[in-house]
Amino acid sequence: MKTVYDFTVKDRKGNDVSLSEYQGKVLLIVNTATGCGFTPHYEPLEAMYKEMKDQGFEILDFPCNQFANQAPESDDEIHAFCTLKFGTEFPQFKKIDVNGETADPLYACPSTEKPFEGFGKGLKAAGLAKFADMNNKEFGDKAYIKWNFTKFLIDREGNVVARFEPTVDMDEVRKAVAATL
Repeated sequence: MKTVYDFTVKDRKGNDVSLSEYQGKVLLIVNTATGCGFTPHYEPLEAMYKEMKDQGFEILDFPCNQFANQAPESDDEIHAFCTLKFGTEFPQFKKIDVNGETADPLYACPSTEKPFEGFGKGLKAAGLAKFADMNNKEFGDKAYIKWNFTKFLIDREGNVVARFEPTVDMDEVRKAVAATL
């Protein structure tokens, strides 16, 4: 069975990066966007990274423009935005697709192990569900990710232990990361 360590991705400059370089660390893999209502998640993500990186924690940031065109910038422009506005220091990779025939193979792995189970309760979740369904129709059974800032928690052995939709409170994500460390 494959783990995330079996995948190679591209850094934002286009160089190959084997995720085996992160073996033995707890990972949070996140698809991001600069113009999304969830973009402020960068702030608690960076705070979590600063607090826990010395304990073997890494956040792997994969910008994606498949959700309402909310990350149209170049990789360099996205990186500049994130570092200037949110002070991000965690690794940011090349912009990718996370759904459909062009989806990066990395995203099929955790998405099939921890499939989408809904956005939760409340008006925000209901509104997002309707919008996401319309946006993701074209991807059919390869609509692995429903929206920006979906997070996968990976343990030190490369196992997917949790999936967090963007509507999950960031304090809950932080607690799960701390418990996995």
